Amino acid sequence: MNGRSSPEQKRGLVAIDGALALIVVLLVIQIWLLSATLEGFLAGHVGVVLPAAIFSGLLFLCCLALNLFIDRVDQDSRRG
Repeated sequence: MNGRSSPEQKRGLVAIDGALALIVVLLVIQIWLLSATLEGFLAGHVGVVLPAAIFSGLLFLCCLALNLFIDRVDQDSRRG
């Protein structure tokens, strides 16, 4: 490598940075959801567990999709 980044690599890095920032936000929301659900469950509100588990699963799928996106962008930027 000559030390210079092509425009495709720069766009790939920007996309990866944005996706990683979004993953961090989603994981913080998921941790908050876990703590709020646990607090509600321990207070005797068992009705909050199933909706929270479903929403947590959706957040997990979003993080998984973003991870797959990052892998694809990384592979594309390394080829280009």
